[in-house]
Amino acid sequence: MNFRHVGKVRRAGAVVLLASSLLFSTAACGGDDKEAGKEPAASFDAGKGQGKQGAQSETLPDRSKTLATLKNDKGVEMIVYSAKRDSGGFLTVSGDFKNTGGEGFTTPLEWSGQEEAVTDTGPSLAGMTLVDSVGKKRYYVLRDTDNRPLTTSNYTSSIDPGQSLNFFAQFPSPPSTTNKVDLQFPGFPNATIEISG
Repeated sequence: MNFRHVGKVRRAGAVVLLASSLLFSTAACGGDDKEAGKEPAASFDAGKGQGKQGAQSETLPDRSKTLATLKNDKGVEMIVYSAKRDSGGFLTVSGDFKNTGGEGFTTPLEWSGQEEAVTDTGPSLAGMTLVDSVGKKRYYVLRDTDNRPLTTSNYTSSIDPGQSLNFFAQFPSPPSTTNKVDLQFPGFPNATIEISG
């Protein structure tokens, strides 16, 4: 009789444990179906929005000042917004290519430069150079350890009318005594730009 009583107590304990586990699981999952359906959708949208905004703020140039506006013969403007020197010994040039013409513009192969190792990495702006006429030096776009240029790359091969392509290109920084450099890029006239930082 004692054994039967112990068996009943064990079964009752197991039922209570199972019931409390189910109750806890339901509470953790968050209430009724309507609420559960709304919550994840709202947080998913918010997450998407934040991610998009964060990505844009990192890649878009600061357009508060224009250093130079160059135009090629196809109606594409190259607008340079900044040439910023940082403490790590780099100079980053950023801006936009804007198609102001009436037809789509196919980006030329020359934009990627002529080095075979770089052209193998796909479309880039490795053809951009900076010239320090005072120091008599030419600066090329930096490469990473896999020989990929530190610049906008793998962009679509055409820019539709009215559309823009954001760009950046990173170079070794000229000496701190150099305040201006000449920017050279295939298909556009040369321009002198001011270095900040």
